[in-house]
Amino acid sequence: MRRCFAILAGLVALLLVAARAHADLFDLDPRTWSLPQSWTSPVFHPTQWPFSLFPVPEIATDPNEGTTIGILPVMLFTDEHHEIKQIVAPDIAINTILGATGNFRYLAYPSSDTQYYLMGGGSQNIARRVDLFYSTGRDRDKWWSFEGRLFFEKDPTERFYGLGNNSPQGAETNYTTEQLYFRATLGINFTHEIQLAITEQPWYVRIQQGALDNLPFIGTSFPFLKGLGGGSEMVTQLVASYDSRDSIDVPRRGGLYRAFYGVADRAFLSSYSYNQFGFEVRQYYPLTKRITLAGHIYSQYTPAGAETPFWAMSRLGGEESYLFGQQTLRGYGAGRYVDNNLTDFNLEVRTRVYERNIVGTHGILELAPFIDAGKVFAYADQNPITPLHPVGGLGFRGIAEPFVVGYVDVGWGSQGPAFFSGINYPF
Repeated sequence: MRRCFAILAGLVALLLVAARAHADLFDLDPRTWSLPQSWTSPVFHPTQWPFSLFPVPEIATDPNEGTTIGILPVMLFTDEHHEIKQIVAPDIAINTILGATGNFRYLAYPSSDTQYYLMGGGSQNIARRVDLFYSTGRDRDKWWSFEGRLFFEKDPTERFYGLGNNSPQGAETNYTTEQLYFRATLGINFTHEIQLAITEQPWYVRIQQGALDNLPFIGTSFPFLKGLGGGSEMVTQLVASYDSRDSIDVPRRGGLYRAFYGVADRAFLSSYSYNQFGFEVRQYYPLTKRITLAGHIYSQYTPAGAETPFWAMSRLGGEESYLFGQQTLRGYGAGRYVDNNLTDFNLEVRTRVYERNIVGTHGILELAPFIDAGKVFAYADQNPITPLHPVGGLGFRGIAEPFVVGYVDVGWGSQGPAFFSGINYPF
């Protein structure tokens, strides 16, 4: 479920290199490299390549996935306006849990209205992933929008500490989630801002032994946990939204407001019956030309909690935020806290500290001190805002306008620091 791509680390490193180049210390722009004239083949002349190549050392750590060391050659393809249209970023690395790993990533940005990506990879120890995504109608200029995703994963680094907001660190267990789903969303655009969307998602899940021999298997420590045998679901979701943001990818003003409802039922191809509903608010205020205050509130309820498998419950922890599941709490690993219901608050001060044209593309280095606070709880009548798990930290973002955002976020919670990297803003 996590997206620890080091593409962003490459973008941030690129901006730092550009800063040094600006000081005339050195220049790593491939188009300025010189080679012996005897090397006449275009292969030896980066100036004649159709892309810009930036070999980036990959050094990443994750609370669940361990430490990764490798090499990430990032290839950027730009158009005549010097906007990034394609990114190719394969990597080869060694991970402390998974062993030797390799991944391929292709991200395409044909326009603000249509984007897609293809990703795949595997490791020496269990892990596999294929992720295909396509989205069109993002600008809502037509009466409809569509989004589709095909996702397969075997993730042997998953952790579970028990249900509840006070699940102890000492109860940590490990397991592998094997899942396959296809998610299709059709949105009806009544106006440029107002949309009603319906999603259908057939979902296959199995729970297996994990990759960590030093931690007990989830089924050993929690033998009566609902969902240990996995299941098959047909999930239907409805989302009503109002979107006034000035940009989907790099918003600086406006907001996104969503109310949602989802249901899975044994009467219709599902192993379990449950429903979920809630709301989300994302708000952006430009304080100055360089500073944006970004806020996020999320609340989700599962009324028939006793019928819900643990892998379909609300999950709090990690760097990502998306409907019907994972929410951001950047002092902990993904899914650190799990239960029926969830409340989450996030606040960032996104400050642009450096801007420069890099190989023709407008690059921005952004610092973002942030505060996260959230909780999970079992029953709907419990207080949704106390007690919360607070987290503070600092985000480093590399932005290539108008579409590409990469981040490295460092958060500190009650269990120490946590580091995350990926693409796109957390919210």
